[in-house]
Amino acid sequence: MAADTISVFHPSTRLYRFTILLFISLLVFGSYFAYDSIGALETTLMKELNLGRSDIGNLYTAYSVAAIAIVFFGGMLYDLLGPRRASLLFSLLVLLGAVMVAMAKTKAMLFTGRLVFGAGSESLIVVQSAIISRWFKGKEIAMAFGITLTISRVGTLFSFNIEELIATYFGSFRVALWAAAGFCLFSVLCNLVFNLMDRHGEQVLELSKPGAGDRIVFSDIKKFTSSYWLVVLLCVTFYSAIFPFTALATDMFHDKWHLPLVSASSGSFLSQVFFNFTHMFSTAPGVTSIVIAASMIFAPFAGDLVDRIGRRASLMVLGSLILVPAHLLMGITHWNPIPMMILLGAAFVLVPAAMWPSVPLVVEEKRVGTAFGLMTAIQNLGLGLFPFLNGRLRDATGTYTATQVMFAGLGLAGLVFAFLLLRSDRRHGGVLEAGRPAEP
Repeated sequence: MAADTISVFHPSTRLYRFTILLFISLLVFGSYFAYDSIGALETTLMKELNLGRSDIGNLYTAYSVAAIAIVFFGGMLYDLLGPRRASLLFSLLVLLGAVMVAMAKTKAMLFTGRLVFGAGSESLIVVQSAIISRWFKGKEIAMAFGITLTISRVGTLFSFNIEELIATYFGSFRVALWAAAGFCLFSVLCNLVFNLMDRHGEQVLELSKPGAGDRIVFSDIKKFTSSYWLVVLLCVTFYSAIFPFTALATDMFHDKWHLPLVSASSGSFLSQVFFNFTHMFSTAPGVTSIVIAASMIFAPFAGDLVDRIGRRASLMVLGSLILVPAHLLMGITHWNPIPMMILLGAAFVLVPAAMWPSVPLVVEEKRVGTAFGLMTAIQNLGLGLFPFLNGRLRDATGTYTATQVMFAGLGLAGLVFAFLLLRSDRRHGGVLEAGRPAEP
């Protein structure tokens, strides 16, 4: 077809690519919202459903147990079904899990719902990455991943800042849980639009099916260098000091610092939502969301910075170092927690921006899929264990000191791994510290 006869919304145009990117990004909006709805509502759920803090932690553990299992089987399902049917299947699993959680009247049903939800959500994230590669490989792929991450994490930001408000305004925590399920339904509808656009683009552009991505090939594992294993160890300690902490942070800020669960306001529901967002630093869930808000806003810029200057291992050292005082100070003092949460947000921007792009630099290209799959599985071992330990420690001690010392200890362990990685990288040619060559 001649260039001058191509329509404005032809699949080969930038407008079409970025329109479909919007719907690709929204595939996981609902799952990001629903994932943290438990943490956003934890104080209310403990009271209304007679749950302990350990039960809240276990709901996050259930998600991670499913995530570990799906790393081994998600790739096979993807190959069997293809990108469109696989994404729709996983979206429906996310919706089913969210509905089960909203309907649950027993702990067993809550945990079952989170297992189903975790199996669909983690698979959907893997499929989403493969779909982005399909549409943007050789084009604006770095920008596409940055936009997707930002839009997806809006779901988390909304969850922490409106779920408790929904429960308070409508007088029922179940309305808030059904709202989470409603956002998952919204993502299913976005998936249907994506399916239509992707099918049309495939027919017109003859797109090939992308690879499933993070699939583990066990024969590859013995080929990995010490640098890779240090990145993996840093990954599990770093993420275990962030997400299991935010899972129960709302209760800590409410109980220890007496921050309200919602901002005092009157008027319509939408006006209260707006007021809650503009006063997010004054509520317990809002302060919890600072970490996510920082990564959502600054992650694309941090990625570009890392590409330009390199210093990946050094940035991982800095980010791990920041974790230690941030967690310790929240555990042993009553100082305003906002500066410490901003420090955690800075660490959550620096470390992932340097860590994930490091893997292809320390692993042979043909083994990158195995490397990412194994790293994700091991990461979820930590994300399954530490919410459980967090809840048990808080129930056993009645304070937040022991758990914050635990998280600071994870930061310290990550700092050791980061220093060892820096030394290992020097022995292997300094590929992690190298920046992008200057253009002539």
